[in-house]
Amino acid sequence: LISRAASFHSHVLTLYPMLLVFFFFFISTCSPPIPSLLASLPPPFLLVAAELQSVPLLARSPSTNRKYPPLPVDKLEEEMNRRMADDNKLFREEFNALPVCPIQASCDAASKEENKEKNRYVNILPYDHSRVHLSSLEGVPDSDFINASFINGYQEKNKFIAAQGPKEETVNDYWRMIWEQNTATIVMVTNLKERKECKCAQYWPDQGCWTYGNIRVSVEDTMVLVDYTIRKFCIQQVGDVSGKKPQRLITQFHFTSWPDFGVPFTPIGMLKFLKKVKACNPQYAGPIVVHCSAGVGRTGTFIVIDAMLDMMIAERKVDVFGFVTRIRAQRSQMVQTDMQYVFIFQALLEHYLYGDTELEVTSLESHLTKLYAPSPGAGCSGLEAEFKKLTSIKIQNDKMRTGNLPVNMKKNRVLQIIPYEFNRVIIPVKRGEENTDYVNASFIDGYRQKDAYMASQGPLQHTIEDFWRMIWEWRSCSIVMLTELEERGQEKCAQYWPSDGVVVYGDISIEIKREEESESYTVRDLLVTNNRENKARAVRQFHFHGWPEVGIPTDGKGMINIIAAVQKQQQQSGNHPITVHCSAGAGRTGTFCALSTVLERVKAEGILDVFQTVKSLRLQRPHMVQTLEQYEFCYKVVQEYIDAFSDYANFK
Repeated sequence: LISRAASFHSHVLTLYPMLLVFFFFFISTCSPPIPSLLASLPPPFLLVAAELQSVPLLARSPSTNRKYPPLPVDKLEEEMNRRMADDNKLFREEFNALPVCPIQASCDAASKEENKEKNRYVNILPYDHSRVHLSSLEGVPDSDFINASFINGYQEKNKFIAAQGPKEETVNDYWRMIWEQNTATIVMVTNLKERKECKCAQYWPDQGCWTYGNIRVSVEDTMVLVDYTIRKFCIQQVGDVSGKKPQRLITQFHFTSWPDFGVPFTPIGMLKFLKKVKACNPQYAGPIVVHCSAGVGRTGTFIVIDAMLDMMIAERKVDVFGFVTRIRAQRSQMVQTDMQYVFIFQALLEHYLYGDTELEVTSLESHLTKLYAPSPGAGCSGLEAEFKKLTSIKIQNDKMRTGNLPVNMKKNRVLQIIPYEFNRVIIPVKRGEENTDYVNASFIDGYRQKDAYMASQGPLQHTIEDFWRMIWEWRSCSIVMLTELEERGQEKCAQYWPSDGVVVYGDISIEIKREEESESYTVRDLLVTNNRENKARAVRQFHFHGWPEVGIPTDGKGMINIIAAVQKQQQQSGNHPITVHCSAGAGRTGTFCALSTVLERVKAEGILDVFQTVKSLRLQRPHMVQTLEQYEFCYKVVQEYIDAFSDYANFK
């Protein structure tokens, strides 16, 4: 019948009602649906499939005698490199060798007619033996069902509940599960909408309180950071017959940096996120609820990383293949793609190579003492050894395509410092002129927001117009300049603002309105007008004079002051990207971005991580924080900042 419909496509609409009945019958008798069938259906069927919402299923792996034993951690890097060769060929083979369903398990409860609407995806159903049972509601058949499964941790039974993202009609059940399972921590690894599709219903109020079924949820606090958001909820059962109505504190960790396609660019953010989850989950609490949309791909990835980090500490080895196999016996499809599988290994290797480099502010002084001492077996100080790890990060020259085009080469001040393709700042193409969307600048993430900075080279005389087009396009209201126009007899930056009056670059006019000197920097207030749009904006330039031609500033006071002044300006002008430049846009620029990010975290959390902050910068733009001196300066400025306060309470 299907082949006839495909052959006589013009008759599809006539046959549609009958085919539709057949399709629903087929779905109800197949668990799970066969993806190859969905792929072969004509357009009307594809529409039905979209309405039902299913996810691509893993192909059943061929039987294989090949074994993938646990890996000693000291072999992890070598094995990673071997398996990633030839476009991850061996990783794909290993992933495809995973059993899709290691056991014969039923999904009878999920398949009941009364429960079908509770499933977000028709082919991601919890097994009966591991599903979470809710208490039954009086007079409501099958009210004990929710699409969620108990999942073991490394050595802890039912450490997690892997759940689908709640649907509008299952939000009440979701909060009932949180209450009944005594959960204190929720991990959310999806955004509410991705690619314009609803991935999860918002199951919490933006502010104030809301009642879901018999659970009242009130928002106590929200903290938005660059990779994740932390929300604290107070929940309470309403209509409690005892009259006591106990309250519970729930912490939701919402990871917001998972891209719509693939996996995060680097595992650094996920590892920080996971550490925060581990630290905050109380010992007395019930299972940690982890969900994405289907509750298998990203959810499984998070759970596997958590378990393997525990195994790494306990046994000095990891068994990703074995652990994924075991949790797939508790919920189908856990870890859905080979990219997610590789990402797990990347996270484990990142942790093994670099460890946990976060510090409490109170321990910085003792940590610096260790850094200045000789590093065992390294033949250098701990600080030098730490910086050498940063310099070993490979520069991805093959990912600088636009900056290396012949037409753009003359726009680069230093040929070794060219923006990566994935985060380069793009400016509008000039009408009638090709290849005019390039400027040597990179978007850089900050502590609280993505693309907080535009790290730029100092404009060349022939790129000043592009520089101002960038400022205008991305609505930057703050410019930080960390070089003089000339140093040691060489031009470091073209003067891109007028000494007085007005100067015009293409469609953009710049007028200087005010210039004020302070101890270590000059503030210039500029009026920037786009003559074609007939619009004007105020831009403030902070020109730092405290950086000597050779070396680093003698103390951190000037840098601390300019960072504070820029942050104040941002609060007043709106948090659009801060433009930061020196000459090449890497050494001093990277140091400013690192310090600004680190100090903001010190104020908010009383925690710092200079190493990972600089490492993250170098992954976003080559040579950020270019020298050992600049790296040491970051530590010194933070220590100076901390010393300015009498106690930790002043950071809050």
